Amino acid sequence: AAFKCVCDSKQCAILVPTTILAWQHFQTIIKRFERFPIRIELLSRFRTPNQQKLILKRLKRGEIDIIIGTHRLVQKDVIFNDLGLVIIDEEQRFGVKQKERFKEIAKNVDILTLSATPIPRTLNMAMSGIRDMSSIEEAPQNRVPVQTYVLEFDQTIINEAIKRELRRGGQVYYMHNDVSSISRTAAVLQKQLPEAQVGFAHGKMSEQELSRVWQNVVEQKIDILVCTTIIETGIDVANVNTLIIENADHLGLAQLHQIRGRVGRSERRAFAYFTYKRNKVLSEISQKRLAAIREFTEFGSGFKIAMRDLELRGAGNILGGEQHGHIADVGYDMYLKLLNSAVNAEKGTAPEDLEVDCLIDVQIDAHIPENYISNINQRLDIYRRISDIRSDSDASDVIDELCDRFGDPPKSVINLIDIALIRSQAASLGIHEIKQQNNLFLLFSNHLDQSLLEKFIKSYGKNVSIRATAKPHICIKVNQLQSIADNLKEILSLS
Repeated sequence: AAFKCVCDSKQCAILVPTTILAWQHFQTIIKRFERFPIRIELLSRFRTPNQQKLILKRLKRGEIDIIIGTHRLVQKDVIFNDLGLVIIDEEQRFGVKQKERFKEIAKNVDILTLSATPIPRTLNMAMSGIRDMSSIEEAPQNRVPVQTYVLEFDQTIINEAIKRELRRGGQVYYMHNDVSSISRTAAVLQKQLPEAQVGFAHGKMSEQELSRVWQNVVEQKIDILVCTTIIETGIDVANVNTLIIENADHLGLAQLHQIRGRVGRSERRAFAYFTYKRNKVLSEISQKRLAAIREFTEFGSGFKIAMRDLELRGAGNILGGEQHGHIADVGYDMYLKLLNSAVNAEKGTAPEDLEVDCLIDVQIDAHIPENYISNINQRLDIYRRISDIRSDSDASDVIDELCDRFGDPPKSVINLIDIALIRSQAASLGIHEIKQQNNLFLLFSNHLDQSLLEKFIKSYGKNVSIRATAKPHICIKVNQLQSIADNLKEILSLS
């Protein structure tokens, strides 16, 4: 994308969250484009103030084609000559304000955001059509998924894992996310594993120290790197294939997945150990995060993890900086319908009519018993699945799933599925309410098709009456020997 942008005589900006990742991108792009007359520059704290001033002047004059930068790129003194494309790497690491500021700079410019685990707000925008989304699910050739363990911290197991990695000539990341005690942790590891070279790295180190440490890791002079979450974004060292994380329950789900992505970057099998303190009672949300990270290990799992994160955290407010909104006031389904209508209006396409919903008030036992599905979350999930039924094939799919997961569904669940089908069919005919009064069914509608009325009269004769009250409706007297669901199906089948 950057190459195509430059070929069209436009400038390209690549925004990344850390200086180390910016430097890695800079080296990769120079190597890849070395045979082409493309002018590439880096803007980060690795550049002196004088170098930065010169780069900004050249950028404004159009003498730079591709600029790679950290948060320095979103400051007010950065002016482009003719910007055509913005690429935001590791998008989940930027705050809403920073991304909105960059949108101001890049009005009417194409924006490509990259992330293994998009934040819930961004993912929700993609799912609801505000952004286009493309997902890459095929793994690089000969890659194997990372073997993931979630366990209580046990020094013996950890030391054995480190020794196994060192025996095969590999290196280890040991994540201790506390700058105040990181050197002490490195010293303890050095004492327990005297044969290994132990180093440490964290964000408060100077750029010279940090560069030296990374150089030593790349050159395999350090066997075990004790580090903070500084390794989270984009670090690519193929020889590091064992990862140990202390207090993994303190980290977010997307963060855990990103950090796990630092190992397993070659054909060699990698191992990740997510540990928490011994005898600690984990909160429900921490248990769910660690269960998800253990469950989603295959390639392409980032999307599933981001979806799980969206469920756990909520989507946030799309039209503002808040990470939470007022969706609860209107309900998520109605919110998405309204949002879809607004998106279509902006695109200039014809808005879709909001779906007519049909309220059914009949004397029928339609619910999911607790003794059939005991877990409340699973029960709510199945209620949601049943409410989404729109056709006979949808109903068959739900019944098959229920049989597989929970056994044969009881009569009350079959009734619930029948009612969902009836609701959908009635709504498609413009009927917004069906009420039962003994053996009478009242069908409320603001506009009923003339041919349908004729069919009702032909089929039910004197048992049909039309009442033009404050709420116009059709009144149908039905056969009491048939079940309520069968009577309703028969009425609606006339359509």
